[in-house]
Amino acid sequence: MGFGAPQTDFDVIIIGGGPSGLMAAIAAAGEGARTLLLDKGDRLGRKLAISGGNVTNNKPLSELLANVPGNPKFLYSALTQFGPADIVQFFEGLGIRLKEDDHGRMFPMSDKASTVVEVLVRQVQALGTTIWLNTPVSNLVHRDARLTLMLADDKRRLAAPAVIVASGGTRVP
Repeated sequence: MGFGAPQTDFDVIIIGGGPSGLMAAIAAAGEGARTLLLDKGDRLGRKLAISGGNVTNNKPLSELLANVPGNPKFLYSALTQFGPADIVQFFEGLGIRLKEDDHGRMFPMSDKASTVVEVLVRQVQALGTTIWLNTPVSNLVHRDARLTLMLADDKRRLAAPAVIVASGGTRVP
């Protein structure tokens, strides 16, 4: 990578501005980390904004895992450390009142996904997170105990002690 020394102004760099990336930014910046949130799109939470706002499912863990296609063991560790009750507490702590439907899904009382997006983005901004939109990442390299990523648009390099990849699933067309 012959593009000069990487910029190292951040403790944590998060790739992806969806719900997981926004929550990761809140967690990192809330602990005092200098945090950068990158998203390749032109706005944060785009996919969540059109999803209906379902933030979790309040069913027991065994029932949730029984309905996971493929390998439910993959999610077991994450859900035992930060499960549905924790997610409900997180969102209610941000001021979003939630309601449960007949299938255990939890939605904002407003019935608007935009409520969730707006509150998450507002919290990320309030915590001083640096946000770069329209910033795709082309490469992530781990070498000599350092994580360095290359931005696709102008070939800049960024480095941080921690990089969180929260790029989500298939992009909305």
